Order: sequence, then C-alpha cells, then structure tokens
Amino acid sequence: MINTGDTAFVLISAALVLLMTPGLAFFYGGLVRKQNVLTIMMQIFIAMGVVATIWVLGGFSLAFGPDWHGVIGTLKYFGLQGVGMAPNPAHGATIPFLVFFAFQLMFAIITPALVTGAFADRVKFSGYLWFLVLWSVLVYIPVAHWLWGGGFLAQMGAVDFAGGMVVHATAGFGAIASVFVVGNRYLPKGTSNTPHNLPFVALGTGLLWFGWFGFNAGSALAANGVAAVAFVNTDVAASVAMVAWLAVQWLVDRKPTVSGALIGAVAGLATITPAAGFVQPWAAAVIGLFAGLVPFGAMRLRMTWRNVDDALDVWGCHGVGGVLGSLLLGVFAVASINGVSGLVQGDVHQLLMQFVAVVVTSGYAFAMTWGILKVLDVAGSLRVSREIEVEGLDEALHGEAAYAD
Repeated sequence: MINTGDTAFVLISAALVLLMTPGLAFFYGGLVRKQNVLTIMMQIFIAMGVVATIWVLGGFSLAFGPDWHGVIGTLKYFGLQGVGMAPNPAHGATIPFLVFFAFQLMFAIITPALVTGAFADRVKFSGYLWFLVLWSVLVYIPVAHWLWGGGFLAQMGAVDFAGGMVVHATAGFGAIASVFVVGNRYLPKGTSNTPHNLPFVALGTGLLWFGWFGFNAGSALAANGVAAVAFVNTDVAASVAMVAWLAVQWLVDRKPTVSGALIGAVAGLATITPAAGFVQPWAAAVIGLFAGLVPFGAMRLRMTWRNVDDALDVWGCHGVGGVLGSLLLGVFAVASINGVSGLVQGDVHQLLMQFVAVVVTSGYAFAMTWGILKVLDVAGSLRVSREIEVEGLDEALHGEAAYAD
C-alpha cells in the first residue's frame, strides 16, 4: 500500500536533487572565465530538457525495466507505459512507481552535467548536445541498470546507496577520458584562467549541499531510519571534509582559500554518497577525513600532468571521491543499518565486490566516453576554433554576454 509520508518525502527529495543542477551551474559558472559563464551554464541547464526527454522515451525503461541477461532493461516502460500510481515492489514498495521515476530522473540529469567541467571553455554546443544524448544512453543508463536496476553488478552483491559509482565514478572517469580527446585549453600568454566569480561558487556549493540531503536521504525511498542515518552522514562527511581540505591546503599553500573550503565540502559530499545509508556517523566522519585528503592529493597530482587539462577537476573531486567512498563502504558498512556488512564486521567479501564494481564502472565510463568523443571529434563537431576560444564562447555560440562590459 502507498504510504503518504514516504511519498511526500521522496517527492521533496526529488525536488531537492533537481535543485542541485542549477546549483552545479553556479558552481561551475563561477569557476570559468567570465567570457564562458553562460556557455557552461547552458550546457548544464539544457540537460534538464534533453535527459528528461530521453528518460520518457525509453531511458527509464532501459535502466529499470525487467532485466535482460544482467546487462540492460527492456522497453516495457517505454513512454511511461505501466509507470503509474501503483507501487512497484522492486523500486519503492510504499510509493507510486511514478514517484520513483521522477526521483531517478533527477539523478540522470545531473550526472552528464558533471562531466562538462572537464572540457569547459572549448566545446561546441552542437557537439555537446550529441555528447549529452550518447553519453546518457551508452554510459549512464547501462551502469544505472547494473547497480540499481537488477543488473549483473547488483546480482553479484555490489551496492551503491546513492550514486558513488552510478553518478560520481562514471562522471569523473568520463571527464578524465574527455580531456584526452578534446585536448588542453588554449590560453594566450598573459591570459588568466582563474575563477571569475567566487561568490557564484559559494552559492552553488550551498545549493548542492542543500540538495544533497535529498540525493542521499531520499535514496532510502522511505521516511525511515535509513533515511535519517543517510541525512546525518551526509552533513557529517561534508563538514569534516571541508575542514580537512582547508587544513591541508593551509599547510601546503600557507593560505586557507575560500575555493578550497568549498571544493572540499563537495568532495566530502561525493565521497559519502555511496556509503551514506550503510555506515554509522562516526564512520562518515572518517570517510569525510579521507575525502578531504585523497581528492586533494589527486587534484594536485593531476596538475602535474601537463597534457591532462581537466579544467574544473571533475576527476579529482567526483571520480576519485566516488571510487573512494564506494571502497570505504566495503570497509565500514554495518548490517544493523541496512543489511550490509563490511570489513569492520569481519566480512571481506563486500569489499571485494565493491572493488570489482569500481573497476568495471570506472573503466567502462572511461572507454565509452573516449569513444563517443572520438567519433564527434572525427566528425568535426566537437571543439570550437582557436579564435572563438580566445575571445570567449558566450558571444560566439549564444549571442549573449553575462556582463555588460
């Protein structure tokens, strides 16, 4: 039977997750040059329209329809056939199936939008639209089925509470693959690529943090104890990661920066995501500490790779964070919360399953993203000209400017 409290909770959570997409637009928009802020915001906002269309026209069905050999779902729910007010026991036994559809749609929207930060400042809008469609269909939907739709990774015992692998690992490793195809940004001598609007970044972080409570707690699909644990763990991990990141940056660079604190919080949020509904709050604090140290180190390491221009460090924050959290789930999970035991309870099997799932999802996302962008590059629909890149993409691609000057 439908539980009205659970239904209201998941509907509100879905709205919170949708709010994260505008939050990401502000977060990324503040980090790029002022000549490109509208372009990256447009890339993120348009995902709300394009992905929703894909989700209705078979995307949701392929991800969550009846399993076909552990690889993909069927088209049983094409056009939302059979997705109505009655619950589907496999996907939220106390909420309408339509509510589950809406909640999962918001995850499908933000995931490819995350990738845009890697190739910021240099990709054609037409090429990005093709990428958005192909990546959603060929990367996000299959991986979502493997872990959340009853696919082979779920069948072997791997778990991902709210998207450490389905969202963050796929986006992060897809992002690092993209820069090998798109190439580095061209910046004439004397041109700065520092963030143009840190208050935008702060606003985006606030919206992301707020929305992440729906992202993680809502993944319980009910207003219950697991949702409460996920809610608390989300805030604990983000808070500890922010402090840890700021501390290590202060030690290394001799200055605590605003951008460092904000990025540290987002790294903590990404890292706790897969484990939020499986670990105790003390473990979330430990995960937050790792999130403030390991992604920081990954970003600094990436900066030494001169031919890997991940413009907004999507790999370091989301890719490394998602993988780290997915593995630490296998360490800190306790059966009393959500039926999964980790290494702290003497069960090494879960950690091994998490490791296999991390390798499969990250490797698949990397290879498939590289292939998609390579095809677009050969077709000549990927990168803007050097002249447009120097002058800025906003005026050239969209005929508008963010600022009057």
